[in-house]
Amino acid sequence: MEMKELGNTGVMVPEIGLGTWKYSGGNEPLRKGVSLGATLIDTAEMYRNEAEVGQAIAGLRDKVFLATKVLGSNLRYDQVLRAAEQSLRKLNVDCVDLYQIHWYNRGVPITETMRAMESLVDRGMVKYIGVSNFSTKELQESQAAMTKHPIVSNQVLYNLNARRIERDLLPYCQQNRITIIAFTPLDSGSLASSPRFMPARRSQALGRLAEELGKTRAQIALNWCISRSNVIAIPKSDSISRTVENCEAGDWKLTADQVKMLDEAYS
Repeated sequence: MEMKELGNTGVMVPEIGLGTWKYSGGNEPLRKGVSLGATLIDTAEMYRNEAEVGQAIAGLRDKVFLATKVLGSNLRYDQVLRAAEQSLRKLNVDCVDLYQIHWYNRGVPITETMRAMESLVDRGMVKYIGVSNFSTKELQESQAAMTKHPIVSNQVLYNLNARRIERDLLPYCQQNRITIIAFTPLDSGSLASSPRFMPARRSQALGRLAEELGKTRAQIALNWCISRSNVIAIPKSDSISRTVENCEAGDWKLTADQVKMLDEAYS
């Protein structure tokens, strides 16, 4: 598995990790993914599966880069601390590698929330601070509230069918060395197949490349996603076979011309 630097930390994380939103696959798909190098596992307070993730990584903690998130409704100082404690307990770990704010909440001063996030790092409960679903403006406001530790990542929707972040958020993060963690990189599976209602030029471009390269549509779509600098992807799969397929989307690269062809087809 190819690796990319997390933010400006010097820490390397896999280009393809393991998402767990609506995950119901049990231990084995996650453990298989880790064995194939997809060592970043992302969960969240909202997903209500932190305990299951904790069970899946039992005995593998030293191999896993573990990420979770605090709900946007729990962003008061004391709420953040309590939520982190509960997540650690459910995950059965002493520390999470990346703790993320799931949603920006304009009802809570960002300075209060970030003070709590930095306190978690100071206490050794969290290694790195990230955000999720933050616009460029919200990210900038959050950065301005930091006093000790940087924001290293922003987890957002990004795939061939959802490219809005390319307008300003992606360039901003690339310029400021903030990792984009792309969730739903296969557009809830629609990019892994040939849907009836996908525009022909899109379906044909994806299918043609898959045939030429001997890859699946999902692998082409994932590889396109991670072809962007500062971008990693966290597809979710409940099966071992799909997890293997997703992991095999790394360790090779689309050419610049192939990326451009997809860019134009999905513009």
